[in-house]
Amino acid sequence: MIDFTNVVKTYPNGTVALNGVNLHIDDGEFVFVVGSTGAGKSTLMKLLLREEKATSGTIIVDGTDLSKLSYFKVPQYRRKLGVVFQDFRLFPKKTAYENVAFAMQVVGTPSKKIRRRVPALLNTLSLGDKANCFPNELSGGEQQRVAMARALANNPKILIADEPTGNIDPKMSLEIMNLLVKINKLGKTVLVVTHAKELVDYYQQRVVMIENGHVSDDRVGGMYNK
Repeated sequence: MIDFTNVVKTYPNGTVALNGVNLHIDDGEFVFVVGSTGAGKSTLMKLLLREEKATSGTIIVDGTDLSKLSYFKVPQYRRKLGVVFQDFRLFPKKTAYENVAFAMQVVGTPSKKIRRRVPALLNTLSLGDKANCFPNELSGGEQQRVAMARALANNPKILIADEPTGNIDPKMSLEIMNLLVKINKLGKTVLVVTHAKELVDYYQQRVVMIENGHVSDDRVGGMYNK
């Protein structure tokens, strides 16, 4: 599903963010990506999202070689990915329904399918009664669930959650993580970038640690002692 082979990323200012990363993630895996600030996690995600290109090495995602992907095909590639951000990134003047629907509208999904799928997603994430609420009328946890519904709107193969519990309380953090585990059990490949040691230890999933631009550890279970 995801293969990084000898991946190096050097920025124009000379900073070597990744230096020889090798990483394989199977279809349907749940993986935590951890590491200190500046370790290379963000760059790894930017390469995966094709926001940046590797300086050398190869990245293949679901059969697509990102080094050979033309600029014009990047939007089509990104439809394979759903992304949930720490700061939610919801449109403040759109309702929960409209935020989720927008993700489908921009890729040309027929209105009939949108009207069917959006309520189903909101119900799945316990937001059925919040469809007409604006983001400022929702709690942090509810906003994050709307963001998750939007990320899932186009049925991506891979869900990437970047610090998904960073702006919500501990109880809601567990609810969000439980939803991510549920989504994984439905067949999605899930990557969670996090600093939350207690969540990593609690869920006992595969953990990939990035340090100084390298994969320094890769194992199943709580191991995150940084």
